[in-house]
Amino acid sequence: MSCCQPSPAPTRLPARSRQLPAAPVRAGAAPRHGINQVHVPAGAFLMGDHFAEGYPGDGETPVHPVQLQGFRMDATVVTNAAFALFAAETGYVTEAEVLGSSAVFHLQLGEGAGRPAGSRAVSAMPWWVDVPGASWREPLGPGSVAADGHPAVHVSWNDALAYCEWAGRALPSEAQWEYAARGGLEGARYPWGDSLTEGGAHRCNIFQGEFPSRNTGEDGYTGTAPVESFEPNGHGLWQMAGNTWEWCADWFLPRYYRRSPELDPQGPPFGEGRVMRGGSFLCHESYCNRYRVAARSRNSPDSTSSHCGFRTVSRPPEREAAG
Repeated sequence: MSCCQPSPAPTRLPARSRQLPAAPVRAGAAPRHGINQVHVPAGAFLMGDHFAEGYPGDGETPVHPVQLQGFRMDATVVTNAAFALFAAETGYVTEAEVLGSSAVFHLQLGEGAGRPAGSRAVSAMPWWVDVPGASWREPLGPGSVAADGHPAVHVSWNDALAYCEWAGRALPSEAQWEYAARGGLEGARYPWGDSLTEGGAHRCNIFQGEFPSRNTGEDGYTGTAPVESFEPNGHGLWQMAGNTWEWCADWFLPRYYRRSPELDPQGPPFGEGRVMRGGSFLCHESYCNRYRVAARSRNSPDSTSSHCGFRTVSRPPEREAAG
């Protein structure tokens, strides 16, 4: 279990036993992906926590050199509109839909009778509520609306991979994600610099107030924000900090950085769940300061919640690869 989101309930079936519809790759899928991509040039950077601020169990150190080929990355996380096209074309049913419920942060819901019928707090993390019917289609439960320009949430790592197979894309490696998030800034704490509210302005959608009981929404949002809110980083990527967690391709191991290869690392061959990056609208300095570019978290590949989404990557044409 991640401190940032609950793992699936013990009653859930193992992913390998689920009969989820296949999402076949189709020719020409990429132009219909619906998310603009930007070119991230080849280069080298120092990966990891330059400020010694990370949680010891997250393995953000040692800082180590990494070299990457150029690639293209979605300018935003995958939106509800893009995910709806995928679901309509393939008939894919997400894990939250198969299981019949997903985790929603309690402040996103009403109290008592205002909550969807059958909702129950997650025992180990009572600020999470298991809501029957919550999915990317109805993110707060039956009757709620998935706005087109907002992130697709309640999407598991397995669901994200199925989307990638359809779109002819891939999930980013953890190294690609951090390199892209830095936006060309070497060793900075955030995608825009070292100060959280640079120039006195909010630069990302995270939690303000007293976690988990009161969110003042000083940044303008108490749930997900539209994917092109705030300002993009130096590579033209929106919201690489906050809003929603983003799945990466890699397995998570806290000590992997000690032996990670320098050239295009792909993560360990096994691990303690799949890597999540970027933090979410629930991150708060008192509880989870993982909205820093070096921060890491993880969860099981079948976990779903109201604050986890993804973006995809692809390789550029050969003539761009060295650029």
